[in-house]
Amino acid sequence: MIALLDYGSGNLRSVHKALLKVGAEVLIAQRPEEMADAQAVVLPGVGAFDDCIQALEKQALLEASRKFIRSGRPFLGICVGYQALFEKSEEFNSCAAGMGVFKGKVVRFSQSDGLKVPQIGWNQLEVVRPECPLFEGVTSGSYVYFVHSFFPKPVDSSIVATRTE
Repeated sequence: MIALLDYGSGNLRSVHKALLKVGAEVLIAQRPEEMADAQAVVLPGVGAFDDCIQALEKQALLEASRKFIRSGRPFLGICVGYQALFEKSEEFNSCAAGMGVFKGKVVRFSQSDGLKVPQIGWNQLEVVRPECPLFEGVTSGSYVYFVHSFFPKPVDSSIVATRTE
């Protein structure tokens, strides 16, 4: 069973439908105890970093997520759910501290290079850690669709699984 965290915003319904489509048993979880027996957890996200962190904290899901991650079971953060795994984010001059699972921060793309922000479009991936289960069957050169204004800057570059220009 996969616990899909419902903190009151985000792309919950589309992620739920996608998980069901691939045959997953999904429990929409709003409380920490609903995560206890999960084999994996997904933290979806659309919205602002601070709002996400504050909602998770209010529902006691922030520390429950950290505990789940420490258990070694799979945890997937999508969009702002992925940002939440880092120590902090520059989004909207965020003041909230993230989960701190990964050392580093999420930063906004610079517009000084003449590129449009948000960056929207198909980019080719360079797979730098082919052993990462998320990219099983995905080869370097594969195209992935992006809609984003921010990217992670981890302290430890060995956690990076893919890169793109």
